[in-house]
Amino acid sequence: MIGRLNHIAIAVPDLAAAAARYREGLGAQVGQEQVLAEHGVRVIFIDTGNTKIELLQALDGNSPIAAFMARNPGGGMHHICFEVADLAAAIKRLTAEGARVLGDGNPKIGAHGRPVVFVHPKDFDGTLIELEEV
Repeated sequence: MIGRLNHIAIAVPDLAAAAARYREGLGAQVGQEQVLAEHGVRVIFIDTGNTKIELLQALDGNSPIAAFMARNPGGGMHHICFEVADLAAAIKRLTAEGARVLGDGNPKIGAHGRPVVFVHPKDFDGTLIELEEV
């Protein structure tokens, strides 16, 4: 069902400072900041050639990332995103197996302009999983 690893997301307390560390410290290709109001975050993608790193920061205290940052004030790995060919079929299969799709269960448009859903971390060994239709 899953395809390529699309990205690994790292929640950070300061998006600009984190992007600078990757750009200056590692010589990474750092993309432009995007605001994803529907998801309550600001993001910057770093292209690593074979996948991406997504740096994300909460827009405000109501962001889903805000609770994560309260528990992890220095930041940390937030989720892993896998590509799927058919998101509706993936949701159907996962829910039939007892996995919980977060939110209302319906896809939202993600940072790449494609439909995404998140699967509860308790259903995947403590790791939040994002599925992105490609």
